[in-house]
Amino acid sequence: MNTLTTPEEQGIVEYRLTAMDRCDACGAQAYIAAQVNGSELLFCAHHGHKYEEKLRAIATSWHDETARLNEAV
Repeated sequence: MNTLTTPEEQGIVEYRLTAMDRCDACGAQAYIAAQVNGSELLFCAHHGHKYEEKLRAIATSWHDETARLNEAV
């Protein structure tokens, strides 16, 4: 069963990715986590969206917190 949701769709206010979570592609702060073949891949918004189409096809879960980028500080 694939779980492809955003925290907002789940009604979650607290996010699970922190500033310590880094993009596997470039090292920027991660906002997307994908579970693929039993491993969690973390991506910044840029790389997450770049690879989203291919990853969603094979991911068992997709956790997207990119909405945080639009929040007021």
